[in-house]
Amino acid sequence: MRVVEIPKDLAREAFAEKALAIYEKYKECLEATERGKVVAIEVESGEAFVGRTVLEAAMKARTKYPDKLFYFIRVGYPAVHSSKGTSTRVSIRHEA
Repeated sequence: MRVVEIPKDLAREAFAEKALAIYEKYKECLEATERGKVVAIEVESGEAFVGRTVLEAAMKARTKYPDKLFYFIRVGYPAVHSSKGTSTRVSIRHEA
């Protein structure tokens, strides 16, 4: 398994900021036509690859840039993944 790392001259925060700036260029068009899909952004080239899932977007991006790192955004949403399901609040009372 090959591990791709963020280039040493690009901090995580800078990587994310650069990816989000690139997304802003595509945002209007993507949100009009691709809402809910996932975008893989290659920050050095500024290219974006759209897929129905993270895997599909990653495969498209990896085909062109096999050794690059990608930033993923779900079009029209604040996060790529969400936590679904039910939760139960538990209250513990201690009786004296």
